[in-house]
Amino acid sequence: MSELINNSSDRIRKLKSLLLKLHEGNTAEDIKTELSGLLGSVPYGEVVQAEQELIDEGMPPSEIQKYCDMHSQALKDNIDLTYAKEVPEGHPVHTMKMENRAIESELSALRNIFIKVKFNSSDINPEAELLKIRSVFNHLMDIEKHYIKKENIIFSILETYGITGPSTVMWGKDDEVRSFLKSSLSLSEEAVSDSAILQGFIDLMFAPAADAVNEMIDKEEKILFPMCMDKFTDLDWYDVYKQGNDVGYCLYVPSSGWNPGGLTSTDARETGNGRIRFDTGSFSVEELESLLNCVPFDITFVDKDDKVKFFSHGKQRIFERSKAIIGRQVQYCHPPSSVHIVNKILDDFKSGRQSEAKFWIPFRGMFVHISYYAVRDENGNYLGTAEVTQDITDFKKAEGERRLLTYDE
Repeated sequence: MSELINNSSDRIRKLKSLLLKLHEGNTAEDIKTELSGLLGSVPYGEVVQAEQELIDEGMPPSEIQKYCDMHSQALKDNIDLTYAKEVPEGHPVHTMKMENRAIESELSALRNIFIKVKFNSSDINPEAELLKIRSVFNHLMDIEKHYIKKENIIFSILETYGITGPSTVMWGKDDEVRSFLKSSLSLSEEAVSDSAILQGFIDLMFAPAADAVNEMIDKEEKILFPMCMDKFTDLDWYDVYKQGNDVGYCLYVPSSGWNPGGLTSTDARETGNGRIRFDTGSFSVEELESLLNCVPFDITFVDKDDKVKFFSHGKQRIFERSKAIIGRQVQYCHPPSSVHIVNKILDDFKSGRQSEAKFWIPFRGMFVHISYYAVRDENGNYLGTAEVTQDITDFKKAEGERRLLTYDE
């Protein structure tokens, strides 16, 4: 065991020496040759440890960031991933790797356009090719979600393990990628009159942006993810999983969830930060209530026992509601003459014979649409009924089309 520790310490010491040579002006190719000769394959954890020690010894993170791409080039193909752990589908690392595959697909589309412009310049329509490039960079802007999960969630957990330097450097490189993408998107909106101008755009900004994105994928998958898999517990990863759902996904949506075991579905709905989780996102209580009160229709929910449990309270409700109805049997909230219709709807919903009922009536100068929907869980079990009421007077008046921004008075 002591021999393994000594070998690791010796490799880290030599690796630090080689990285320092980069900062002293040696080329990445020179260092790569020397690295291969001295060290062979370097375990990914030792790369992080070497950078962390350089920072602890006084090298500013900004200095390492400045030469970060040269580090990557020098270490390329020399990082040992033999013992990197595998992860199941739905695990945050699997999801982020699949996001990287989707990003690489966009980069591949870009490179194909670059090749076409360079070698078939006389046969292309520069404006059409630039439009394709703009579309790809629009897609790549989705990287923001990928980086936020990494920076705000993964890096914060790394800090609890005393690892701060490499993540600080990587965050700085993320910001460089962001700058490249924003500048590329802005440049793609310029007019091009010929292929020479478009080639200039590619050389100046588009190709360097694509390279920067690709370099970050390499850093994540050869350094960051394997290191985190060694350090993080299942509870750490479950925290990443829950918070990551709040952020969203980059160009890829996992087909299954992930649970490390021992956690109930109720636990999975809790975010730990006062938010209410759904399969497609989350709300704070204030956000959810404000959303329900601002939409242009009224919602009332009656549970499976026919008791009123909720109603939205927007500024212009069509049918007034009082908080006194909360908890009351819904039959008691209707005139006796219409209770038989209420019961018919509820019976049909509970039995599964029907799932919707719709009415429309003139009411106080409005034309009101009233819909009832059976609310069921994923297994089809009846949970209650939702009533949705909306004034559709303006919808009935609409003709033709409205494509330009026009604010209604």
